[in-house]
Amino acid sequence: MSSDFYTAFILPYAGIIIKLCRAYTNTQEDFEDYYQEVCLQIWKSRNNFRKESSWSTWVYRLSLNVCLTLLKKHKRSKEHFASDYLPEIAVEESQAFDNEALNQLYQAIRQLSEIDRGVILLYLEEKSYQEIADITGTNANNIGVRIQRIKLRLRKLLDGKIN
Repeated sequence: MSSDFYTAFILPYAGIIIKLCRAYTNTQEDFEDYYQEVCLQIWKSRNNFRKESSWSTWVYRLSLNVCLTLLKKHKRSKEHFASDYLPEIAVEESQAFDNEALNQLYQAIRQLSEIDRGVILLYLEEKSYQEIADITGTNANNIGVRIQRIKLRLRKLLDGKIN
């Protein structure tokens, strides 16, 4: 992968790629593996981009799919993998933000289902329901309902009402 490709086609979307990778990992090492794999897959798949959606939508969809695939792959192999559960020490290691409230939000997001994590991160990136639906392969109405349920679950998680 050339640095020009990275600078022009990946770097502008690094923020959401980082957030997606953080939501599916619990350690810095896992995060770095996920981020590297997402970047590699974007580069390897770049000729498959058919311009049926925007480049950013395609990058988000590919990033989400890579994260979900890596998570499933590690679960199937039954290798010890930090994202399989949330040991307290691993959670502490993954706290990459100086803001404690943001760390708590990410910790709560990691407790959501795999798909819900991706949906709420795209929502937090201020993507429209239709854009999120395009990325996740569902419809905008379903996304609206899902986001309301996710918000309720996050509120309960942050209030300590559920584990």
